Amino acid sequence: MADIVTRGNLFDPEIVRDLVSKVKGSSALAVLCGANPVPFNGQKEYTFSMDDEVDLVAEGGAKSRGHMALGSRTIAPLKVEYGARMSDEFMYASDDAKLDVFAAFNDGFAKKVARGLDIMAFHGVNPRSKQAATLIGTNHFDNGVTVITPETGEDANDLVERAIEGIITADFDVDGIALSPTFRSDLSKLTYNDGHKMFPELTWGAMAGTLNGLKAACNNTVSFNSSLDRAIVGDFGKGFKWGYSKQIPFEVIKYGDPDNSGRDLKGYNEIYIRAEVYLGWAILDKNAFAVIRSAASAAPGEDGE
Repeated sequence: MADIVTRGNLFDPEIVRDLVSKVKGSSALAVLCGANPVPFNGQKEYTFSMDDEVDLVAEGGAKSRGHMALGSRTIAPLKVEYGARMSDEFMYASDDAKLDVFAAFNDGFAKKVARGLDIMAFHGVNPRSKQAATLIGTNHFDNGVTVITPETGEDANDLVERAIEGIITADFDVDGIALSPTFRSDLSKLTYNDGHKMFPELTWGAMAGTLNGLKAACNNTVSFNSSLDRAIVGDFGKGFKWGYSKQIPFEVIKYGDPDNSGRDLKGYNEIYIRAEVYLGWAILDKNAFAVIRSAASAAPGEDGE
């Protein structure tokens, strides 16, 4: 893979008027849960619960106390960035050519941000290093969410049914499912006793927007980095929040060593282009979700890249 982009490289230019709208095309979470703008300094989402039922009281009878709780989850934007070096001959190109390169870079960055949102929120890792990120902490689905693994005789549909049963039993709704390619394939192979496909909308690699009334999205970010995760089911509409800061800076850097490579830009007739965005998310209640995992160890790279 080329490390430094030169004028001789080919681009597929596309004018991107709204960077964030591109996220929906390549993020399972963006499909299952719409974004809300997040202030640069973050915001608190409050959760209110009443664990008891209403009390029937006879005339003149004593009233008992009910229990309630007020909790909160903080959505703190985290900075993600992508930068690349280019020949400074780019600066002598026509304005139209510059715009084409900016557009191509923005389009690629938007897709990487979308993929990064899934990877960070699903697994709590830095997408580039693939290592657990201290900045994310426990704010991800692989921590504290109910795990469903196959039992003897269970197929993929049985696993989904068991995951949904547990969530509903805990008094939460279920409105969406994120699938890995492997789990999508497992569902597509299921048939009824008469031989008809149980999920014909998944035949030959197709991916419907809904499965049995649930919003559905398939993305290999679910099983990124050889994760055993195969699907995530739950109440994405009310149980998960994500958003971005309004400012998405894009800059062309002409001087210095902005990527800490030890290579001075001017010394090598290069420029550096960089884009940044601030993303924030929170799982409001982990009991509203279930992660379906494979019982066997995944082979290196399975579904991951």
